[in-house]
Amino acid sequence: MKEFFTEHFIYWLIFLMFLLGHYGMIFKKNLVKKLMAMNIMQVAVILYFLALGMKAGGTIPVQIPSLVGGAGYINPLPHALMLTAIVVSLATLGVSLAILSLMQKRYGTLEEDELLRRMNQ
Repeated sequence: MKEFFTEHFIYWLIFLMFLLGHYGMIFKKNLVKKLMAMNIMQVAVILYFLALGMKAGGTIPVQIPSLVGGAGYINPLPHALMLTAIVVSLATLGVSLAILSLMQKRYGTLEEDELLRRMNQ
């Protein structure tokens, strides 16, 4: 049983990161904290896909005469897709921070309950 946890340590770490982000999204009332939690969840998903694409003893997919077939190569597709995911994550973060800045200026708070109360006045 101990070997199962030690061999898959990175996946357990990613799972805990995702749970931390999920906790923050549900239980925190400050919108900046919710945004940080969302970003933690995004990083956890990106790390998960990168970990799936890795292979012990693997190498980059270039033509190496000693490697026949694709058994010794790392899959480059998850890495390429995660570059796109990182760009989307940064764009989402930037737009969200701009919107939160405007909300702070207009309503004077970023606490969810207080914000809803002030919006309904």
